[in-house]
Amino acid sequence: MPAIELTTAERRAHRADAHHLDPVVMIGGDGLTPAVVKETDAALKAHGLIKVRVLGDDRASREAIYAQLCDQLDAAPIQHIGKLLVLWRPIPEKIPATGDRERAGPGPREVTILKFSKNGSGRPEIKRVKVLGNQRVTPGGLVKRAKKRMESKKKPD
Repeated sequence: MPAIELTTAERRAHRADAHHLDPVVMIGGDGLTPAVVKETDAALKAHGLIKVRVLGDDRASREAIYAQLCDQLDAAPIQHIGKLLVLWRPIPEKIPATGDRERAGPGPREVTILKFSKNGSGRPEIKRVKVLGNQRVTPGGLVKRAKKRMESKKKPD
């Protein structure tokens, strides 16, 4: 029994979304190996909704593979038509690494500027610069201040 139970409307919507997809995992003559399960899990993490092609001719073994994949990977069975199996699992939210933190608005930030040598054979020059909120980095690698806003010079009525 799969861990995710879907309503018929949800299953129908996922079937429609999977219509244009190509199979991303193929199960050959060796059947359901740990490598196939690992690749299917990685594809579900990346895409959420995938198609799997089973190359065997035995329908009972395809149904067993389908049920086993759904149970092992906590995925919902969407459709089994011919040799194609459609699986769905919600994509997990990405947890930012400890060094990656979202900036809260404008403020100082550190930028890496890479300047390549003019002859192409030398090493590029790597420079880390602190850029303030009112500054920007030009395509040439220079740090410039943002331009001040011009006041309107219209005469008041």
